[in-house]
Amino acid sequence: MVRILQYICSGFPEIQMNRILSILIASAAVFASASSLSAQDSGYDVFNPISKYLASGDAERLSAWFSDNLEVSIFSTSNDSSRNQARQILKSFFKSYTPRSFVINHKAGRPNMKYALGTLNAGGEMFTVTIFVNFTDTECRIQQLKIERLD
Repeated sequence: MVRILQYICSGFPEIQMNRILSILIASAAVFASASSLSAQDSGYDVFNPISKYLASGDAERLSAWFSDNLEVSIFSTSNDSSRNQARQILKSFFKSYTPRSFVINHKAGRPNMKYALGTLNAGGEMFTVTIFVNFTDTECRIQQLKIERLD
């Protein structure tokens, strides 16, 4: 590569050729680092929008984060659901328990899976919410959503 550039730049003084090489190398490094960023490494916190939609009771927008198939557990009743079924389950829950607030209390995980524990204030009751999110290079999807009454 350097020899090709030297040949192309042979008509230029050596100082200009070094500048051109430096710019090309820097550009290649920036491009390589930008293209290697994945959904989990970008510094983006997937739990921010999820928290917002839980706090507002917006099952439609929350469902955009669902995997095609996920586990939804409400009051110890667990369902392996499609995205549409899970949306309907949460719509029903939010209709019975109108959310007032949601706060993430703890986040942890490993490279391809992260989870968050939070407290949902809804319908005059307090609930513990557990969210498991699966990460790939291109997306983050909720694999499991669990809502239990806080004792």
